[in-house]
Amino acid sequence: MTDMLKRLLLIVILIACASCDSSQKPARQTSEPASAAQVPVVTVTTVQSHELERVLRLPGELQAWQDVALYARVQGFVDAIPVDRGTIVRKGQLIARLRAPEMGNQRREAEAKAAAAKSQLAEARARMAGVRAQRIEAETRLATDESTYRRMKAASATPGVVAGNDIEVAVGNIEAARTRIQLYRENEKAAQAQVDALTENERALREAAQSITRMEEYLNVVAPFDGVVTERTAHPGSLAAPGGLPLVRVQMVSRLRLLVAVPEAEIAGIRPGTAIPFSLPAFPGDTFSGVVKRSSLALDPKTRTMTVELDVANTSAKMAPGMMPEVLWPTRRSALSLFVPPAAIATTTERTFLVRIRDGQAEWVDVKRGAAMTLDGKDLIEVFGALSAGDVVSIRGTDELREGTRVTVRQPPDKSGRN
Repeated sequence: MTDMLKRLLLIVILIACASCDSSQKPARQTSEPASAAQVPVVTVTTVQSHELERVLRLPGELQAWQDVALYARVQGFVDAIPVDRGTIVRKGQLIARLRAPEMGNQRREAEAKAAAAKSQLAEARARMAGVRAQRIEAETRLATDESTYRRMKAASATPGVVAGNDIEVAVGNIEAARTRIQLYRENEKAAQAQVDALTENERALREAAQSITRMEEYLNVVAPFDGVVTERTAHPGSLAAPGGLPLVRVQMVSRLRLLVAVPEAEIAGIRPGTAIPFSLPAFPGDTFSGVVKRSSLALDPKTRTMTVELDVANTSAKMAPGMMPEVLWPTRRSALSLFVPPAAIATTTERTFLVRIRDGQAEWVDVKRGAAMTLDGKDLIEVFGALSAGDVVSIRGTDELREGTRVTVRQPPDKSGRN
């Protein structure tokens, strides 16, 4: 009996010890997670500094280098139009010939009037020359009479050498000569006025005839440059007139203009002389290029874009005005930019921020998003804020990690997947 009680007492003691040991172990296990929960472990990355280089896919439009609608400059009937849509033309080539018979009649009449005026002018000049010759002859005779008078006057100092009547005759000759000279001068002045009037009239009539001749030249419509006819609206027999419909439209397509609307944020990278590639849906797999030449230097207030113009060589005439290419527009910043993974940016209704880890504590830094870029196969996004390259930030932005929270930093796994 005594031995039995001893065995039972030993079993009870062993069971009690086992119960105490099992109750103490969970207490130690729960204390460890409670301590770890107070200091969160945060996977971090660093703010990187790179030159922003990316390619935007922007729509563009090809336009003819020159695009001209040719109108009739004078009224007339279309006599011939030897070109049609798609005809390749050279500068100065006949595009259309108009017919206006009344214009020829007007020219001939104007030329006849100009010829008559020219004849009248010649007669007036001849009359003026005759009057001038009479004046010169009278002036010569006056000089002779005055010389004779002076000799007679000197000789009359000796009595009996010159009769008094001779001196009176000499004086009368001088006065008569002077009167004739004055008359000739007045006649010459009138003749000169008539010549001036006839000269002006002849010039006006001659210019009128020349003007009609030039107008007749407008009956032939010619190509202003090398190009191709893209539209034709006139036909032989139709009436053409200034202000009416154009006869044809001619475009220069050996060179093209490529217009691209560049977003406001990217205009700082526009560099004249840069070759820009583009593709066309009509030629899948082919790549073309144009050279940046000029820009509008003004933003469209509705789209907030600036129109940039590229010159495109098209000697093969493969491309056509009106095509809509996809332009691979390179984007660069003038200075280095800061980048983080997209997931590092946290956004709430009030702010956009990164969680920076400094001295073991979380710190919210307000940022603005910039351009996206892919570098070495990794997606990055440009950020602007009170940051510096090398700053340590949480790789996952969240407002759950409050400012001032102490954290334990953990680096992201490497490419092999190990921590």
